[in-house]
Amino acid sequence: MTTPPSTLSDLYRSHAAGLTRLATLMVGDPVTAEDVVQDAFLGLHRKWARLHDPAAALTYVRSAVLNRCRSVLRRRAVAARFGHAYEPPVWSAESAALIGEERRELLAAVAALPRRQREVLTLRYFCELSEHEIARILGVSRGTVSSTASRAMSTLARALGEER
Repeated sequence: MTTPPSTLSDLYRSHAAGLTRLATLMVGDPVTAEDVVQDAFLGLHRKWARLHDPAAALTYVRSAVLNRCRSVLRRRAVAARFGHAYEPPVWSAESAALIGEERRELLAAVAALPRRQREVLTLRYFCELSEHEIARILGVSRGTVSSTASRAMSTLARALGEER
């Protein structure tokens, strides 16, 4: 277990890039992801003086990032009902060349998962969190995390044409 950050700046320096990657996976574009992470850290800044357990700050900010990602996705869904569907930004030619076909297929399959399954897999395999930590962040039981991850992995295996 790592030592808790002594300041908000330490927490930001240590985790902002990873949280931005997490948000990018959830919302689909890096610009919105950066906004989401900045908003989450701003919320934590407002509460920093009242924070009873600095070790819980990372859990708080991860939860805040996921909640803000959900809000972005809800706003996009509402906009899609009343206008045209959200189109994520086109990846640069350089990025497209670097990302292999298998990775694009995997990311598309993950993006097609239900929100909760996508969150659990992202926190588990991208952020490398334990089921217990994921349960705390999402506010569900450890068993729910385990069963959700299992269903998500089965869905991905089917979508990618692999037997499980």
